[in-house]
Amino acid sequence: MWPLILQFLRSNVAYITLPIAGIVGVIGYNIESLLSDKYTPYSASIQEQRAERNTDDENLKNAADVEKLVYRENVLGRNLSPSLDSSKK
Repeated sequence: MWPLILQFLRSNVAYITLPIAGIVGVIGYNIESLLSDKYTPYSASIQEQRAERNTDDENLKNAADVEKLVYRENVLGRNLSPSLDSSKK
């Protein structure tokens, strides 16, 4: 009798597995909804946070006093190897 049952299960595995997986998924979903906290606290969006930072910025209060965006250091000397540093010789 067992060989007949196993042969039937092997030939119809797709039709048996899908409903079982669906039932397991529904049960897991319901257990998770019972156990988890569904409340998500409000937080401002990224655009709102950026707009707030831009309005609070010190440089925007006085538009006439803006420094030029110039990199004052030597870009190539930033991570210069000590053996190549000519200022120490």
